[in-house]
Amino acid sequence: MDIKTSMGIVLYNRNYRENDKLVKIFTEKAGKKMFFIKHAGKSKLASVIQPLTSADFILKLNKTGLSYIEDYNAVETYRHINQDIFRLAYASYILALADVAIVDDEPDPQLFVFLKKTLDLIEEGLDYEVLTNIFEIQLLDRFGIHLNFHECSFCHRVGLPFDFSHKYSGLLCPQHYHEDQHRNHLDPNLIYLLDQFQVIQFSELRNINLSVDMKQKLRQFIDELYNDYVGIHLKSKSFIDNLNSWGDLMKIQDKT
Repeated sequence: MDIKTSMGIVLYNRNYRENDKLVKIFTEKAGKKMFFIKHAGKSKLASVIQPLTSADFILKLNKTGLSYIEDYNAVETYRHINQDIFRLAYASYILALADVAIVDDEPDPQLFVFLKKTLDLIEEGLDYEVLTNIFEIQLLDRFGIHLNFHECSFCHRVGLPFDFSHKYSGLLCPQHYHEDQHRNHLDPNLIYLLDQFQVIQFSELRNINLSVDMKQKLRQFIDELYNDYVGIHLKSKSFIDNLNSWGDLMKIQDKT
């Protein structure tokens, strides 16, 4: 058994036997691992094993089977996220995406830092919808999906009013629109944003201000990409879709 100290983010927990729990934690140094918590309700760990909790953990790691949490400190509970159903829904979806994007027991410190920073910015109050879009686009590589939103697939020119082609899994410039009769007919500004999302560093973000119309276009197209290329169907994403419908209905009712 290996003893290791690492920052970690709790992805989820579930009941195990009568009073115990299994807790999935994404750790910075050891990747995703499942931990066994005995008598969880009475354990000193009860408050720190809730989803969307980050802490510095002292861990007993097994190469096979379950691992154990020895102790913890520097706990962060994302108070603002947990107090807002919309922020919480998007943050939960981001956790679920990170969980399915990589296999257990393989360290991915770059993704860990990216996930932690995304949650920190949602907690800070930046636009959770756009932060989620950025996370989704940059996570495509983890699923083996490498899309180029920067240049034409044929002539490799840049800076033009591009459209996206599923046939070629890339962009078409006006000179090559004819290569795919079923191209997406996207707003070129959407393509520009996706190109920026692929490379943007969160340290560059001071504020995010996109129109409702553009955010809807982004959501629709990114959903299309995930359906066609990734093929995952997460309950947390379905909840967001339903939540957004409820939110739209509430706005309509407020106006009447």
